[in-house]
Amino acid sequence: MLSGIELAQAQQLLASIQKKLPGQLAIMEVCGTHTTAISKYGLRPLLEPLRLLSGPGCPVCVTAAGDLDRMIALAGAGCIVATFGDLLRVPGSKTSLEQEQADGADVRIVYSPLDALKIAANNRQRPVVFLGVGFETTAPAMALAVKQAKERGLTNFYLYSCLKTVVPALHALLAAPHGLDGLLLPGHVSSVIGRQAQDFVASLYGMPAAVVGFGERDILLGIAAVVRMIEEGKPGVINAYPRVVREEGNLLAQKLLAETFNIAAAEWRGFGVIPASGYVLKPEFAGHDAALLFDLPHGAVPQEQEACRCGDVLRGAIIPTECALFAGRCLPLTPLGPCMVSSEGACAAYYRYDRKKGVAPA
Repeated sequence: MLSGIELAQAQQLLASIQKKLPGQLAIMEVCGTHTTAISKYGLRPLLEPLRLLSGPGCPVCVTAAGDLDRMIALAGAGCIVATFGDLLRVPGSKTSLEQEQADGADVRIVYSPLDALKIAANNRQRPVVFLGVGFETTAPAMALAVKQAKERGLTNFYLYSCLKTVVPALHALLAAPHGLDGLLLPGHVSSVIGRQAQDFVASLYGMPAAVVGFGERDILLGIAAVVRMIEEGKPGVINAYPRVVREEGNLLAQKLLAETFNIAAAEWRGFGVIPASGYVLKPEFAGHDAALLFDLPHGAVPQEQEACRCGDVLRGAIIPTECALFAGRCLPLTPLGPCMVSSEGACAAYYRYDRKKGVAPA
C-alpha cells in the first residue's frame, strides 16, 4: 500500500504521463510479474489511451506443449516429480500434472529446487525429477541444486530443464513486425543479466525501454521514462530500478550458470524454436539430466488447445479479453492454456483484476 506521499507522487506521475501521450501508444511489459502488478494496481484504465501489452516474460506460459507432455510423462513413469505450484494445472495435450497426481502419481509442490534435493536425499531408492521452468532469475538456484547433487552423490536427483534466457526472445520479438513503441524490461531478470545486456533494444531496434521494478511508483516511473524517450525521439535503455539492478548484473550468478549449463535452441510457446535461448546441462552433469536418461515422448504437439490464443498474448498481438475463450470456456479452474493458470499469466491477471475494472478489447 502506498503512503500518502508516495500516492501523491504516483498521481503526479500519472498526470505527467497522460499529458505527454501523443495519441495511442503501445508499450509492452515483458515480465509476467509486471503484467500482474499493473492489473492489480488498476493502471490500465488510468493510463488510457496508452495500450499496455503483455510479453513473453511468464516462464510457465512460454513452456512449449511438447515439454509439458514430457513433464507429465515423467509423473507417470514412477518418478517423484517436484515442481513449482504454477505448473500443476497447466494442460498438456491430454492431461495435466494435477490429473496425474489425482490418479496416483507422486507429484509434489516445492518452493525451491533445494527442497527437491532434500526429497532425493530422503528417498534414495526412487528417482526424483525437478521440473526446471524459469529464466535467469530462478536458473542459478537450479544450477546450485544440480552441483550439490553431484557433490553429494545423489544419483537419484534429476533436472528436466525448460530454463530459458530472455535476450534471444526479445530479439525474436523485435525482429518481426510488432507495432510496439516501447518496452518495460524485467527487473528480476535484469538483476542477474544487468542493464547493459539489453542495450541492443535501443541500439539495434531503435526501441526505447526501461528496466522497471514492481511497485506502483516503479512502474509509473518506467512508463514515464519510455514515453519521454518516444516524445523526444531519443531511444535508449534506462535503469529505472537502480536499487536492485546494476550495469553488469550479478556476476556470481552468471558464473554459476556458465559452469552448469550450455546454451542451446529451445522451443517457446507463441514463437516456435528460438536459437540459443535455452539452458541445457553440461556433459559433466549428464547423470542428472532427465531429458537424456528417461524415455520421453517426442514428436510434434499442437501448441494450443482448440482456439486458445495464449501464444498471441505472449507476442503482444492481442490482450487476453480479445480471445473468444476468455472468461467463457477458459477459466482459472478449467484453463485451456497456461496464460490462465500461472500467477504471472496475463489471462489470469486480467480475469482476476481487469475484468472487474471494465477493461475491454480496443
